[in-house]
Amino acid sequence: MRGFCKRQLLWLAVLPLLAVFAPPAEAQMREGPGRWVKKASLPIPRTEISVAELDGKMYVAGGYVPGSVTSYLLHEYDPATDKWRERRRMPLGLNHVGLIGHEGKLYVFGGFIRQNQDPVANAFVYDPKTDEWKEIAPLTSKRGAIALASLGGKIHLLGGAVGVGFRMRKSVNLHEVYDPAANKYASRAPLPERRDHMGLVVVDGRLHAFGGRYESFASNSNLHDVYDPKADKWTPLAPLPTARSGFAYGLLDGLIVVIGGEGMKGVFNENEAYDPKANKWRTLISMPYPRHGTGAAVIGEVMYVPGGGPVRGGSRLTEEHEAFSLK
Repeated sequence: MRGFCKRQLLWLAVLPLLAVFAPPAEAQMREGPGRWVKKASLPIPRTEISVAELDGKMYVAGGYVPGSVTSYLLHEYDPATDKWRERRRMPLGLNHVGLIGHEGKLYVFGGFIRQNQDPVANAFVYDPKTDEWKEIAPLTSKRGAIALASLGGKIHLLGGAVGVGFRMRKSVNLHEVYDPAANKYASRAPLPERRDHMGLVVVDGRLHAFGGRYESFASNSNLHDVYDPKADKWTPLAPLPTARSGFAYGLLDGLIVVIGGEGMKGVFNENEAYDPKANKWRTLISMPYPRHGTGAAVIGEVMYVPGGGPVRGGSRLTEEHEAFSLK
């Protein structure tokens, strides 16, 4: 298959995520553009969360919480006041849900009901104005750790993992589009390689898919492909310098920024940016508190990164919340 050797994927034995309890390794701090600022902590420590921006606010859904690997929680953060508030909880307790803000509402797709395993097909929409959830058409297959992007009035859903239990867990290369108006899904050109826990960003009407993993963090990916919806075709681009998965990402000042993540050696503090115009990556200032299992919301010229796990796997949680900017 394209990429697993030619594009420097790491092949090692698959390990159960929670079997790893190693303390975080000393991370090498890298200098570069940008700065970090501490923000109000999450109300409760959480990892394997899903993060989305909607109408100038950040939302954090699901994840692992103290004593449980699933959560119904939905928190809303207002950067104007640096304060959190809890909103109506999700109808189903999950981790690794697909979460996206789209045309005034939040959409949730799939997720896991156990520790990074046993996916569901459930899908919901949340209206922040009424603080109400509504069930929508389920996914065509049960899966979690899906990457989402809003483009052309529809929602693209890529990759993810299927199967019951770790032994049956498999990454997929599915690419589907959900139409909220019709409440239906349609297939599009699949990912060039199977992946989950990856990043997906829209730049100039095209989808950039990057990083992630094949089955587990033992085989992280540095793949970076762009999808043209007009041609329904994928094209390879400059690979992610640091192969990793479970990272925070977003489009900040025209650059695709990738922060943190995990791999076989632990969690990453790497902060790297891709310039779509030059098809090149560069190093930014390191993440002060390395972690994975988080996400990011870009609001204005600031990228907010809440929660996550300071060691690989899910044995430790944090309420840490930092904001990154290039200016």
